[in-house]
Amino acid sequence: MVPLADSTIYEMEQRGEFPQRFYLTSRCVVWDLAEVEAWLQARRIASRAKTVKRAPSPDVGLRKTRPVRH
Repeated sequence: MVPLADSTIYEMEQRGEFPQRFYLTSRCVVWDLAEVEAWLQARRIASRAKTVKRAPSPDVGLRKTRPVRH
């Protein structure tokens, strides 16, 4: 549902930028679906308003070699 790595989600949770997980059992963590959907909607609105910081594109001219395609 959220195309982010586990480590990214964890870091965002720690910064308060993603809904907090809770334990369903001693070994299973989950998120509240309504909170995650609200977070997605807020991100969608921010993206349309262009308030989300985007990572800069890499300068491909600085590459020493070209990527190999298989």
